[in-house]
Amino acid sequence: MLKAGQLVLLINPKGKRYLRVVKEGDDIHTHDGMILMEDVIAAGYGMMVKTHLGRKYQILKPTVHDLIKGVKRQTQIMYPKEIGYLLLKLGIGPGCRVIESGSGSGGLTTALAYYVGDTGKVYTHERRPEFFKLVAKNLEWSGLSHRVEQFNLDIEEGFQATECDALFLDVRTPWDYLHHIPKAVIPGAMLGFLLPTTNQVSELLAGLEQGPFTDLEVVEILLRRWKPVPERLRPDDRMVAHTGFLVFARCLDNSIIAEDEKANLKKKARIAVAERDAAEALAKEEAEASAKQAAQETPAEVKSDEIKDESADNE
Repeated sequence: MLKAGQLVLLINPKGKRYLRVVKEGDDIHTHDGMILMEDVIAAGYGMMVKTHLGRKYQILKPTVHDLIKGVKRQTQIMYPKEIGYLLLKLGIGPGCRVIESGSGSGGLTTALAYYVGDTGKVYTHERRPEFFKLVAKNLEWSGLSHRVEQFNLDIEEGFQATECDALFLDVRTPWDYLHHIPKAVIPGAMLGFLLPTTNQVSELLAGLEQGPFTDLEVVEILLRRWKPVPERLRPDDRMVAHTGFLVFARCLDNSIIAEDEKANLKKKARIAVAERDAAEALAKEEAEASAKQAAQETPAEVKSDEIKDESADNE
């Protein structure tokens, strides 16, 4: 039997889906008739339930994919096709502490909260109050709110967490906040960014190249579904193509960068000294060569003068 507060996914024969929280007396009204919640509770996951009109519905345990697609939204959410790759790239798992900014409707927040587990934490920042409240409702609905700490503020003053394992920004101008990142994550932490246009990606890459960031990657993920019909297997007529560019990087320790800069300065100083010494040696060699040449030419000139003097005497 199911328990109150659990989520169930009900699917009719045509594939229409109903994602609901189990609550006694909260019956579900569909085009196929009414489904009694007490029947759903008694049946449990993996079983069938009938509407009052006799139509059968499957009762399934929702996956993370279902949760992401099921959140109430007032903004565009990240698609599962990006979220899957992002979770792997950022190394999100049980015990992970991750910063997010640009909560939106909470699609990615839900996925992050699911995978960090009860030992991890998601610190999500959203400056718009209406979205902040919506994310709170969606997290409560999914049963994951205890894994998330929300902040209703702008990140222009920095992030409200430190020593985190990963960071993800879904904001319009992420390059404006790059200077706050080293203070918020551990050395070597993975960073992710979502941007819709190429000019934004170029601006971000230019900013990353100026800071303590390395291992840059830009990807676009496309997903094409196929019609699951054995007799006429072919791609669907429509597909979800471009929904955004993902940019990834690693954040290095500022002290490492400082040491590298010191080493580069020392190297440049050594090169400058070597070049100066070489120039001085070359100038010395040229001066000695000129002096030697002058010494070789002097006797001939003197002899010529002596001949002239003798000629004058003879006259």
